[in-house]
Amino acid sequence: MSEAKKYPAPVTNPETAAFWDAAKQGKFMIKRCTACGEAHYFPRSICPFCYSDKTMWEEASGEGTIYTWSLMRKSPTGPYAIGYVTLKEGPSLQTNFVDCDLEKLRIGQKVKVVFKPTDGAPLPFFTPV
Repeated sequence: MSEAKKYPAPVTNPETAAFWDAAKQGKFMIKRCTACGEAHYFPRSICPFCYSDKTMWEEASGEGTIYTWSLMRKSPTGPYAIGYVTLKEGPSLQTNFVDCDLEKLRIGQKVKVVFKPTDGAPLPFFTPV
């Protein structure tokens, strides 16, 4: 039986503390700008679209679609897949895909967020629906 993969704890700061606190509750948060209405990820206090500081936290559905992905077959820790997911709410983000047959991942495939434990806050990854 193989040992469960151990993930490093995220480094937090005051700007991202609410994101990691929500992750501990199983919630995936994004930021939305109240000036221009755009949602963005990774959550930060300044909107990357209009540079306003009028942003608010919003719980995302955690659902998305694979935009692109790449399978890394040669790794000391074994194969893994990374890629971009476009969230239902609009933002795209880079992520790892877990808990699936990596050979069956496809562009356009529906995915959902899953949290993996660390010694700190859990880390968000994505898996096919």
